[in-house]
This record gives sequence, structure tokens and C-alpha cells, in this order.
Amino acid sequence: MKKILVPRIEIHYCTQCRFILRATWIAQELLMTFAEKIGEIALIPSSGGEFIIFCDSKKIFSRKEKGRFPESKELKQLIR
Repeated sequence: MKKILVPRIEIHYCTQCRFILRATWIAQELLMTFAEKIGEIALIPSSGGEFIIFCDSKKIFSRKEKGRFPESKELKQLIR
């Protein structure tokens, strides 16, 4: 059995706003970059315009707080 890796990334996205495409794209980008370093990426449906990314239960990005979506490079730096 393979050892469970950390961190756990959670992407909370608004289903009403159809943010799922953005959430899956970000998940793919992170998995391609950190294939051997990420334990899990969870896509969590939400509402209210929410698009929040957590790394090990710590909020690292919020669309509402920043007023925009995260850039791929920016997220990778936050996770490193």
C-alpha cells in the first residue's frame, strides 16, 4: 500500500455560476505540476458565487476576497 501524501487541496466552486470548468482546470494544472507531492484534490460543489481554495484546511485563495480568479502560477507559488 502506498503512503498517503499531503497536502490535501480543496476547491470549493459555485455550481450556479458554472465555475466547475475553472475548478477542474485548476485541479489539472496542480496535478500536472505536483503529481508526486499532492495527496488529494477535492472538488466541492458550493453556491453563492464561491470559489475558494484550501490547502490542508488553510484558505489560500478566495475569489470574493481578491475580486478575481487565481492565476495558475500564483496558486503553485502558494502551495509550494
